[in-house]
Amino acid sequence: MTRFARTALAPLALVAVSLAGCPQPESGAKAPEAGAAGGAADETQQTLYALGASIAQRSLPGVKLQDSDLEAVQRGFADAALGRTLERDPREAAPAIQKLLTDRRAAAAAAEKEAAVSFLAEAAKATGAETTKTGLVYQGVAEGTGPQPKDTDRVKVHYTGKLRDGTAFDSSVERGQPAVFALNRVVPCWTEGVQKMKVGGKAKLTCPSDLAYGDRGVPGRIPPGAPLVFDVELIEIVQAPPTPAPAAPKKAAPAAPAAKDAPKAAPPAPKTEAPPKQD
Repeated sequence: MTRFARTALAPLALVAVSLAGCPQPESGAKAPEAGAAGGAADETQQTLYALGASIAQRSLPGVKLQDSDLEAVQRGFADAALGRTLERDPREAAPAIQKLLTDRRAAAAAAEKEAAVSFLAEAAKATGAETTKTGLVYQGVAEGTGPQPKDTDRVKVHYTGKLRDGTAFDSSVERGQPAVFALNRVVPCWTEGVQKMKVGGKAKLTCPSDLAYGDRGVPGRIPPGAPLVFDVELIEIVQAPPTPAPAAPKKAAPAAPAAKDAPKAAPPAPKTEAPPKQD
């Protein structure tokens, strides 16, 4: 099993196994009596609803379920949560779970990529837009007057990242704090696109999924296969702090020998003269 597959299965295994192993109420236990304050009861129900939503988001990122799938999922969840006998052991079913998740994610990514074709084509029609060899659609919005960064530079930027439906999934603007990135440590779309900008400029980067987060996406934020749009303002090329020169090693002074052990001075080297030139 790959590390990605283990990561994908971990939340499901955690939910199913841990719930099944928790102390469960006895079959004859009474339900909570009515009469609790309505506000508190409503808050508890909303919290339980949020718990269910959280489990689904963390356990099934990028997996599209149909209405017809939910009955079986809910039945398995309820059996594990209430300590009932399970129809199938999640551990034994791990390979089948892995295959289902992989197949569903692949289907979701394929559908998103198909929709991205027309989305990228429309972005390329915008005034001033250009499509690079990699498929990045670069559109300058405001020309900067400063230098252009290299892929080894660190840059300070303001940005907003959006899905193709306009949903913002990340924004330094909303946080009110510019971000600093090394251009060789970000998605390829950024590495390529920001190098085309000048300090002080603004641009829109429309990125195919292959230049962004690929078929995996970002669980809970970016669907598998999703194209992304980044509105970027290049504020500054951040200079790396100078590397301090290494300190010269200190040489310990040799101890002076005792007088009786002091070595005798070496005799002067004998003088030698060149042999006389023979007639």
